[in-house]
Amino acid sequence: MPFTPFHLGPALALGLFSRKYIHIPTFIIANVIIDIEPFMVVLLDLNYPLHGYLHTFIGAIIVGLALGYVMYLFNEIFEALWKRLFLVSGSDIGLKQFIITGISGTILHVVLDAPLYYDIKPLYPISFNPIYNPGLTLMIYMVCLILGIIGLIYYLYMVLK
Repeated sequence: MPFTPFHLGPALALGLFSRKYIHIPTFIIANVIIDIEPFMVVLLDLNYPLHGYLHTFIGAIIVGLALGYVMYLFNEIFEALWKRLFLVSGSDIGLKQFIITGISGTILHVVLDAPLYYDIKPLYPISFNPIYNPGLTLMIYMVCLILGIIGLIYYLYMVLK
C-alpha cells in the first residue's frame, strides 16, 4: 500500500472485534511496521529494493515474532495506557498471544500489499510475485477504507458506552 495509514483500517476493525484474544496495540503496530522498510529506502536514498525482505512472508514472520516478544516485555509499562484507550480487554493474554498477534499483523500487511506491487516477492526465495494482481487495487483500498470506518465507529461506541 503506498499510503501506510490504509493498513490501520483492517488493523483497527479486525483488532477491536477480536480484542479478547489478541493484543490490539501489537496488532496495529504490526500492520504498519513493515513499511519502515520503504520509508527508510526513500528517506535515506538506499540502494535497496523499495519492498525488500520485510515484504516477504519469511521477513514478516520474523518481524512479527520479534515485535510480539518486545510488546510482551513492555506490556506492564504501557498496560494502563492501553486500558485507558480501550485497546485491551480485562482478560490476561500471554506471550503466545502476543507472538500470534505480531505475526498475524505483519502477515496481513504482506497479504494486502502483495497484489499491488510487482516488486514484492512474498514467497521469497521465489523471485517473482505470483500474487501480483493490479486489478485488485481499488478493491483492496476500498476494503481497507470500509474496515477503517467500521473500526472507528466501533471504537467510538466503546469509548462512549
